[in-house]
Amino acid sequence: MIILAIDTAANLCAASVFDTQRGELGQHVLDLGKGHAEQLMGTIEAALAAAGVTYADLGAIAVSIGPGSFTGVRVGVSTARGLALTLKIPAVGVSTLEALASEAASGKSVIARIDAGRGQAYVARYSADGETEFGPAALSLDEADVMVASGEGEADIVEDKAASISVYARLAAAKLASGNAAPPKPLYLRDADAKPQTSFALPRKVAS
Repeated sequence: MIILAIDTAANLCAASVFDTQRGELGQHVLDLGKGHAEQLMGTIEAALAAAGVTYADLGAIAVSIGPGSFTGVRVGVSTARGLALTLKIPAVGVSTLEALASEAASGKSVIARIDAGRGQAYVARYSADGETEFGPAALSLDEADVMVASGEGEADIVEDKAASISVYARLAAAKLASGNAAPPKPLYLRDADAKPQTSFALPRKVAS
């Protein structure tokens, strides 16, 4: 099966074309920070061209569901859903923390941590066989530090980096094979940073 994986949950706008028999066929990655919505389709098409395949060759879509940037996660998940619906193929969600843990795994449990800003970190712990032992959760930096310290020596620690885009495809393939593939849904662990403006709201006109 050929899987298209996309990740827009953080700074990167990344796409990978992965064959479950032959491995990664091609990828395209941009370090944007912002502007994922404008660049994602071009990134996907560049990855398809690098792999020498077309949309018709795809058997599934994998997408990062967060935690991460609210806007970035929404862009990736909505694009994955739209492509899957159009192509009549499954879409599979993979969390950013799960991908980090899988990439870092070396036979021990793994604690994955991502800086979340606002004095917080996104944290999860996974067993050696990839089962979730804790989280994902948004913790204060002090709480996250305690959790990381508790795992030193017995767990692999991976912090503040993005997993390779091909990892998302590999995890999605495993989920599909095991029957545990869930349709992508954004994984939000806290409220959005942006809040509606209320101080400049005009009063409603009362009908006379």
